[in-house]
Formats: sequence, C-alpha cells, structure tokens
Amino acid sequence: MKFPRIKNIVPNAVCIFFISFLIACSTNSSYKSNNQKESKPYALTTFTILADIAKNIAGDRIYVESITKPGTEIHTYQFTPSDLIKVKKADLIFENGLGLESWINKFMTSAGNIPRFTLSNGLEPLEIASDAYAGKPNPHAWMSPKRTIKYVDNIVNAFVQIDPEGQEFYLQQAYKYKQELMKLDEQLRVHLSSLPSESRFLVTCEGAFSYLAYDYGMKEAYLWPVNSENQVTPRRMANLISKVKDNQIKTIFCETTVSAKAQKEVARASGAAFGGNFFVDSLSGPNGPAPTLLELYGYNLDLIKEGLSIK
Repeated sequence: MKFPRIKNIVPNAVCIFFISFLIACSTNSSYKSNNQKESKPYALTTFTILADIAKNIAGDRIYVESITKPGTEIHTYQFTPSDLIKVKKADLIFENGLGLESWINKFMTSAGNIPRFTLSNGLEPLEIASDAYAGKPNPHAWMSPKRTIKYVDNIVNAFVQIDPEGQEFYLQQAYKYKQELMKLDEQLRVHLSSLPSESRFLVTCEGAFSYLAYDYGMKEAYLWPVNSENQVTPRRMANLISKVKDNQIKTIFCETTVSAKAQKEVARASGAAFGGNFFVDSLSGPNGPAPTLLELYGYNLDLIKEGLSIK
C-alpha cells in the first residue's frame, strides 16, 4: 500500500489553515471602505441585480456588495473561500429566494448567525410552465419593474433593522427609486401594447420572462425552464422550432450568461432572426450596456422593440 508523500500533504494543510485563519480574523460586524474613514454597516447580496437595487436605497449609509460578479451564472454558482470571508464581515445578506440560488443554504451554514432576508417575500409567484417543474415557482420576479417595487420595500425593512436612525433616509431613497420603476412600468405598457398582438411573443433561451410576459400581455417560449438545467435536447429544439414556425415569430433571443449557439440554430431552422442577448440574471460590467437594473430594463426593451417590430 502506497502512502501519499508528505510534501503533497503539507501545502494543502497550510492552505486550509490559512483560509481558516483569514475567516476567523474577518468576523468584524462592519465594513470599512478604502475611501471612508468611518465604519458603516455591510450588506451582502447573492447577485449583482440585488446589489444594484440595494445600493439605490442604501446611499452612503450602508456598503453593499454582490457575492457574484457581472456575467456570472447565478443558479448553480460555486462559492469560494473569499466569498466566505466576505460573509463573515456582513451585517446581513440578501437573497432572491423562490429557488433561484440553489447554493445558498450550504453557503449560509458557514455564515454564522448573519440575518438573511429574502427579497421576493410577499410576492405572488408564478409557476414554471414545465411538467418537470410542476408546482415550483419561477424565480425571476425582478424582470418586471412592478414586481421589483416589493424588493425595494423589503430592502428598506431590512436596512431599518440594522440602522434604525436611517429610516427616513431609506424611505426617501426608496420613494425616488420606485418612481423610476413606475416610469419604466409605463414605458413597457405603452411600447409593448403598441406591438401587433401576433408579435407579442418572447422566445428566449431560459424561461425568465414569465413575470414580464404576464404583467405586460405577452406570450413566452424557451429552450429550457431555468439555467440550472440548460440541456438542449433534440426534442426541446424541435418543439421550439415548431412553435416559432406555427406562430410566425419573426425574432428570437437568448441571454448573456449562457451560450446562444443552440438558439441561433433554432433561428436558422425556423427562419426567424436572432435578435441578440437579453440581460437577465446579471448586470453587465460598468462599461457595458446594462450596468444598473434600470438600464437593463431599457436595454432589453430596446431589443424587444427592434426585434418584434420587424416587418
């Protein structure tokens, strides 16, 4: 029987000790930014879109950071030792809920007693339209601006718990942000209602537009229900190609965090145009077209208007 060499064990042991040491030394309850002398509460979110909403409410009173980076696939994210160090510093953590973050329970076992807030709480979820997911909620509620208003209210309630003195400030920030959401809600209603009824059909890679489709009078079709199960089977492709042909859909789309290769093949086989990639589960980087949620809505609306108005 061969035993492992000592030289192969020591580096791993040192690495494990080092990570544990970093986590143990990072349990302070407030975050101190590089440009701020005063300590402030630290809120951590599971992905970039939640961080952007929270930052609009937090102003300069709370430091907000996303665990995942722009462009990351969030459904089955594999958290890292550095993520565990971050959560040890946090005063609270925001998750979307509705089954979106399949990794969050395991992640929270290492987080200690940090308050955890689910931002979709209070919303009436839509079910995923798939036999394989019968009875399970569609998690993408933030894709409809009118639903995001509930996220804002939940963030305010959470922030007031860790910073009661900031209540009036958070309410003011929330009011301003909700005004912007309501403007976008009106824009979506006006533009999407102007499309011919036969053109109000969103075909994407993931079934992430159920809330937007429901709230603004559209239909939805997709290659797979959620990105955590993005298997492109011949049957799924054939069904979607038939649906595109039968409904004479002019343009189909995908999203930025997954490959669009299969969807482009659906476009080729069905005779539809490929209209580009929506931002759904992640913002772009700061220099991209969707660095904030409000800009994400605008970018996606422009793609829809351009693609579905093709004669």
